[in-house]
Amino acid sequence: MLPLPLLLVFLFPFTVADPAVLQPGFYRDSCPQAETIVRDVMRTALIREPRSVASVMRFQFHDCFVNGCDASLLLDDTPTMVGEKLSLSNINSLRSFEVVDELKDALEKVCPGTVSCADIIIMAARDAVALSGGPDWEVKLGRKDSLTASQKDSDDIMPSPRANASFLINLFDKFSLSVKDLVALSGSHSIGQGRCFSIMFRLYNQSGSGKPDPALDPKYREKLDRLCPLGGDENVTGDLDATPQVFDNQYFKDLVAGRGFLNSDETLYTFPDTRAYVGIFSRDQDEFFKAFVEGMIKMGDLQSGRPGEIRYNCRVVNGRPVDILLES
Repeated sequence: MLPLPLLLVFLFPFTVADPAVLQPGFYRDSCPQAETIVRDVMRTALIREPRSVASVMRFQFHDCFVNGCDASLLLDDTPTMVGEKLSLSNINSLRSFEVVDELKDALEKVCPGTVSCADIIIMAARDAVALSGGPDWEVKLGRKDSLTASQKDSDDIMPSPRANASFLINLFDKFSLSVKDLVALSGSHSIGQGRCFSIMFRLYNQSGSGKPDPALDPKYREKLDRLCPLGGDENVTGDLDATPQVFDNQYFKDLVAGRGFLNSDETLYTFPDTRAYVGIFSRDQDEFFKAFVEGMIKMGDLQSGRPGEIRYNCRVVNGRPVDILLES
């Protein structure tokens, strides 16, 4: 199994976005239909494949933690650049990039060269939650898209599914996100699925013991054993909670019952510093929703301060040779 990523050497300083730059209604004059277009495309994606909206929602975390919310995650590899899609936390895991392509195409038809891919991620993540039964909120917009991406930066920062709560607390603290933010944002696993690859060690060799994770409810472990047998296909997927198409607080109820799918989920209940918040959110869905929105807004403020642009295609920079970008 892959080791936990090391904490953390940032190649670029992080800043919190200037509130004068990021603001609600940023496209009010330049593209007044922007948020409606994104919501409509996301609604269509949800009808076509419910799992796809959960995948798109997670793009915000995977993008913003790596050099800020700049859509570097969306860049395809080039002959001179290996981007974030092949990083340890993303390869064979993140999916539904085609939904972002659909979002960008729809916006380009109405407002060419206006809405950044970074802002599309933020709007789509919000809409994924709202359309799945979760809270809705006003997003701040006005981001630029990065000019490059780095697999190494993602590998150095993004946590493993075997990460424990102590590691995650330290990681989130680097981004000025609190323990409460960590627990609430982990509630993104209220919708969607995870791969057997991510839990094989929990089922058969937790902490090198040759035994399953003792925190797992025995009946739930039996269910996972059938889904993910030793030597089986590790790309098979299982539900992250008991209501994988509905954004609710069932995720936290499952953690309390020992039915967290990922180690990085269940550890939130077994670790003293995070356990209390799991309990609160399992009992009070409104408190979870409020904390989740606060955490998503704070995470959306993460910026690297580097130059950017408005990409015409979210997968590539605007006609500029990547080798020149890497030298600049």
